[in-house]
Amino acid sequence: MAIRTITKDPMLRLLLAAMVLAAIFPATGVWRNAAQSAANAGIFFLFLANGMRIARSEIVSGIANWRFFLPLTLWIFGAMAAVGLALSHAGNALLPPLLAIGFLYLGVLPTTVQSSTSYSSLAGGNIALSVIAAASMSILGVFISVPIFLALGGSGEGMVGNDALVKIVLILILPFAIGQLVQGKTSAFIAAQKTRIVWLDRLVIAFAVYVAFSGAVEQGIWTRIEGAGWAATMGLVALFLLMGHAGAWLASGVLGLPRSDRIAFLFAGAQKSAAIGAPLATVLFEPAAAGFIVLPLLLYHFFQLVLAAPLATRLATRSALHPDVSGYGAPTTRN
Repeated sequence: MAIRTITKDPMLRLLLAAMVLAAIFPATGVWRNAAQSAANAGIFFLFLANGMRIARSEIVSGIANWRFFLPLTLWIFGAMAAVGLALSHAGNALLPPLLAIGFLYLGVLPTTVQSSTSYSSLAGGNIALSVIAAASMSILGVFISVPIFLALGGSGEGMVGNDALVKIVLILILPFAIGQLVQGKTSAFIAAQKTRIVWLDRLVIAFAVYVAFSGAVEQGIWTRIEGAGWAATMGLVALFLLMGHAGAWLASGVLGLPRSDRIAFLFAGAQKSAAIGAPLATVLFEPAAAGFIVLPLLLYHFFQLVLAAPLATRLATRSALHPDVSGYGAPTTRN
């Protein structure tokens, strides 16, 4: 299943290619500054395009459905952030500090848009709610992920300063706001360029990963993280993945949501966005730190996609056989 997921998902292929390229030809010296500038420019245009294509009506709809979106917001930016903080503290005894803080960074990130909506649809979830949830949480994450990260003690070796916060405003928030302002005049153009914009997303994210991981390679990631460290990192990521999915499903059950809404809550609440996380890390942290901090996110992103396909299939099957059953069911274990 893992090999099949890599083969089918172009984003995963690009992320792996970016990491391999950074391992062989890292961006160092003068090239590092040029690569960072190019990444920043790409991120600016990526968020400008996102501002143009995410309809304001979706944002308003998300705010209006408070019974679903308020708990989802608290889950993603509250409970998941707390889990990330706990795993970050647990990792301090096993991992380099920058890698441990990556779990806190992972915890405060919003959901991924494309895969959470796709797998929610495959599982028989509420598609409209999934789209609005993913878009709304992504927008909200741009504004509140960093303040939550800082409030939970995520500065330190992460080297978050005023310059980084100014960059976030200029490179992420400003272009998104401009995109929202001109949305009415550019909607036809954006609709016609939908395929190109999807590839812009993928390429910018992959290049941001390349720049971030180059910094980690330059700082000796292969020697600073030994075999036990890699095992501990993957173990903590797997634990985070389990807690995120099981917790989101249980929380939606406590809320008494219909099954289709529970499925939307599950995928929106448990998945994490490399589309936000990788570019944000490139802007927020120095290159020497970004590669270590973003590593848990990259591993989580990989494993969440490996888990999502069989999980969605299982949920869809149970929905078809037992429409009134609200139980979660275990994901299939075939490889």
